[in-house]
Amino acid sequence: MHTSNSDDGDGSASCAYRILHQDRTYEDVADVTFTVGGKPGTATQPACDDTGGQEEPLGADTMTAYEVNGVPPEVAIAVGDTPANARLVAVYSHKELPPEVQKLIDGS
Repeated sequence: MHTSNSDDGDGSASCAYRILHQDRTYEDVADVTFTVGGKPGTATQPACDDTGGQEEPLGADTMTAYEVNGVPPEVAIAVGDTPANARLVAVYSHKELPPEVQKLIDGS
């Protein structure tokens, strides 16, 4: 099991943590215990333009995307270099978490 943590330690970017995978946009979900499943492929973290046009935005990062046990990849995935350091990201609908992810938070 793994607990996701939204604090990545750098604190320098003001952009939301967003991930693109299979034509869907996922956002960070903090403090969720989950188990990494299979490895569906790669995901992309798009460039963050938080400089107000002063500088060029940094390039996009590609990372490994993992399935999360009990949750369809269309709803949530885990992303990171390894399963041990992966963080949970989910597709939000009207800024609400999907019920499958809410069950992980509630421990159901």
